[in-house]
Amino acid sequence: MGTLDGRVAIITGAGRGIGREHALLFAAEGAKVVVNDLGGALDGSSAEASPAEEVVAEIKAMGGEAVANHDNVATWDGGARLVESALAAFGDLHVLVNNAGILRDRVLVNLSEEDWDSVINVHLKGHFVPTRHAATYWREQAKAGKTVKASIINTSSTSGLLGNIGQSNYGAAKAGIAAFTVIIAEELGRYGVRANAIAPAARTRMTESTPGLSDHVVKPSDAAVFDVWDPANISPLVAALAMEDCASTGQVYFVQGGTVRLFQNWTMTKSLDKDDRWSVSDLAGELPTLLA
Repeated sequence: MGTLDGRVAIITGAGRGIGREHALLFAAEGAKVVVNDLGGALDGSSAEASPAEEVVAEIKAMGGEAVANHDNVATWDGGARLVESALAAFGDLHVLVNNAGILRDRVLVNLSEEDWDSVINVHLKGHFVPTRHAATYWREQAKAGKTVKASIINTSSTSGLLGNIGQSNYGAAKAGIAAFTVIIAEELGRYGVRANAIAPAARTRMTESTPGLSDHVVKPSDAAVFDVWDPANISPLVAALAMEDCASTGQVYFVQGGTVRLFQNWTMTKSLDKDDRWSVSDLAGELPTLLA
């Protein structure tokens, strides 16, 4: 018996890297998987169908059930077709893992409008669109009197939650995804839908090209040494969050190697207070005390 027996899951960006590991583990745990991937280059400049098909072939070879989907999750119609593909293939949908993404890393003064729009579109809109269509399906199920135990797992990043030079577009999208997660968890709970996010640290095409990370994600030469950057380390948390009886919702988790940590949302700390409006000069003099 697998921990995800009977669950139908959509995983976006599942042709390579972390998404591929999600798809393989979900299938090994008994889930039926829709493997969504456009294929193509890291910056999203080209597309090919083979990565998704290859993952489906791997799943079927191990006795699992999977179908490939090549829709663009950042388009309204593509997101609708993605959800429809799960229903057509497996008759239901229980889990949505939003993982697809691209990189266009530049420092701000070299960042073009296209670099900004492309990254925000794929990451932020690419999370919104599949979630919107899946949520509509689950709401209709709940209103029809069916018991819904659905799970959404989004993919944020420390680049957005902690910051990273050269990734203002990617970081802004990933911070937005974390906020999106917290809000939709509050909105969709009434329909039986939970939402969480992860901020993974693993060796992928993205991290290998990320400023400051490329020198640290190298695979250990000694096979006996635990590879903390192995992307397969990320997937058990995602599978646990996808389980029918998982209670977590509205949370953001950091995960790397064997470490899982809970992020704390933006939190107010020290304050300056007076019973009147501040003058500019007085406030300028007191502001440093907040930073001390």
